[in-house]
Amino acid sequence: MQAYILINCKTGCESSLISELKELSEITEINGVWGKYDVFLKISTSDPVGVEQIVKRLRNHPDVMDTYTMHVLYGQGGTIDHE
Repeated sequence: MQAYILINCKTGCESSLISELKELSEITEINGVWGKYDVFLKISTSDPVGVEQIVKRLRNHPDVMDTYTMHVLYGQGGTIDHE
C-alpha cells in the first residue's frame, strides 16, 4: 500500500524532523517543500494498517502540527520513466 503524506510542522523544525523520519523504513521519499505544507512523504507498507500506524506516529510527534494523507489508487497512473 502506498500513500503520500503532507506535514505541517513547527516553524524551524523541518530539517530535524526530516532527519528523524529518514530512519523509518516505510518512507521511500521525503522532501521539504514550500507552500501550505512543510514536508512531503511517500510511504510504502504491506497493508493499510501500516499506513495507519505511520500516520498515528506522525500525528503524535511533538513537532508535527497537522498531516494530510492521500492513499494511492492502484490501476490509475503509476511511475512514468522517460528515457
